[in-house]
Amino acid sequence: QVQLIEFGGGLVQAGGSLRLSCAGSGRPFSVYAMGWFRQAPGKDRELVAGIDRSGGTNYADPVKGRFTISRDNTLNMVYLQMNSLKPEDTAVYYCAAGDIYSAHLSPGNIDYWGQGTQVTVSS
Repeated sequence: QVQLIEFGGGLVQAGGSLRLSCAGSGRPFSVYAMGWFRQAPGKDRELVAGIDRSGGTNYADPVKGRFTISRDNTLNMVYLQMNSLKPEDTAVYYCAAGDIYSAHLSPGNIDYWGQGTQVTVSS
C-alpha cells in the first residue's frame, strides 16, 4: 500500500508559478512510475507529466516547456514545478503512482492516487 498526499496548490495569476509536492508513505517510491494528472470540471482526468523509475520524463503537449516533474526517491517525494501558468491550467491536480516501467502513464495503469489539490489560475 502507498498513501499519497499533495500540497502546494492555490490561486495564482496568469503568468505566475506554483510548485506542487507529493509525499508518499508505505512502499518506497522507487518501485513506481510517478505522475501528475489533472481534472477540470466537466473534463476527463488527463496526464500532465510522468516520470519513470530512472528519471525519464514525459509531458503532455500543453505543458511542455512550462512544467517540470522531478522526484526524490530518498525522501519519497515527487514535485511538479509549474511556470507561465495559464487560466486553462485550472484544475484539480492529482499525484499518482503506477507499477509500470514507463513514464507514459494513463488513468488505467495507476495503482494509487492522492486526494488532489486545487490549482486556480486567474486571468
